[in-house]
Amino acid sequence: MTSMVSAGFVAIATLFASAGLQAQTMRPFLDFKTADAIRDHCLANAEQAGHTVAVAVFDDGGDLMSFSNHGASPAAAALAQWKGRSAAVYRSSTRDTATWNTPAAPMIATMEGGVPLFARDGTAIGGIGVSGASSEFDAECGTKAAAAASLMVSRPKPKSD
Repeated sequence: MTSMVSAGFVAIATLFASAGLQAQTMRPFLDFKTADAIRDHCLANAEQAGHTVAVAVFDDGGDLMSFSNHGASPAAAALAQWKGRSAAVYRSSTRDTATWNTPAAPMIATMEGGVPLFARDGTAIGGIGVSGASSEFDAECGTKAAAAASLMVSRPKPKSD
């Protein structure tokens, strides 16, 4: 009887172990070092332009990875987070989401200054939100910071033959 029970446990253990042997594909993701570099680049760009901004960087699931209020108002800090989370979750700039006519959608921002982050292969990896200057400058600051980290703010267009 104990040998049957032991054989059953071995069979179950083998089944669970083999489930983990399936091939896994690595996909690009946003790490903390890159998120901090994006934040810092945007802050430096804003300072050079004479602006005080808040910057929030999110991963592709909408979780905050890096943030700095850097002397901006509490309202600017909240707006930066709203814009960045929206860009990450919807994978679209907040300038675009403002035109969707869905103001009640959860976490959607309707003010320019949030841009999504994409790896070079087009994988969505997060979003950045900037607030404190003009909306145009906020979006430009996020876009330049993404480029400095070798990321894109829109998916690459498919190549046509």
